[in-house]
Amino acid sequence: MNAEKNTEEQIIEAAKKIFTKKGLAGARMQDIADEAGINKAMLHYYYRSKDKLFEIVFNEAINKVMTNLNTILAAKMPFPEKIKAIIENYITALTANPQLPLFVLHEITQNPEMFIRELKARVGFPNVAAFMREIVEEGEKGTIRKISPVQLVMNILSMSVFPFVAKPLFQAVAEIDDVQFRMIMEDRKRVLVEFILAALRP
Repeated sequence: MNAEKNTEEQIIEAAKKIFTKKGLAGARMQDIADEAGINKAMLHYYYRSKDKLFEIVFNEAINKVMTNLNTILAAKMPFPEKIKAIIENYITALTANPQLPLFVLHEITQNPEMFIRELKARVGFPNVAAFMREIVEEGEKGTIRKISPVQLVMNILSMSVFPFVAKPLFQAVAEIDDVQFRMIMEDRKRVLVEFILAALRP
C-alpha cells in the first residue's frame, strides 16, 4: 500500500513538473512517465488520461490558492498589509502553477456556469464579499480613497494574473527566458503592491 501511494505521489509530482514546463497541450503521458521513472503502461494503470492527471494537479493548486487567500481575507490586519499579502499570495501561487490561469480561462469559456458553481461550492472559497465591504469601510474611514470595491478587486486580480496568461508574449517581446521571467515576477510582488497602495492613497 505504501509503495502504491509513493508511486502515485511520484506521478503527481512528475505531472506538476511536466505541466509547468510544457503546459496541458504540450505535455505527453510519455513525458510524465519518464519524469516519474516508470513505464507508460504503469502510468495508465494509475491514471487513465492526461486530462485526469491535470484535473488532480489543478484541484490541488486551486485549493491551496483559495485556502491561503481565504485565510488572508479573514485575518485582522492593517489594510495595506492585507493588500500586500493578497498580491504576494497570488503571484507566488501562479509562479508555482503557471498553467492555472489558462486552465481557468479555458473552463470559464467552455462552461462558465458549471465551473463557477463548482468553484464556489469548494470548501474554503474566499469570502470576497466581506473583503469588498472592508474596502468600502476603509474608504469611509478615510484610510484609503473611496473606490469601487469591484474595480479594486478586478485591478488586483488582472494585474497579478495577466502576466502569466501572456507569458509567451512578454518573453518574446522582452527577449527573456523562464528564469528571467520568474525573477521579474518575484520583483512584481513589490512593484504591484507599491502601485496599488499609491493608487489608494487618500
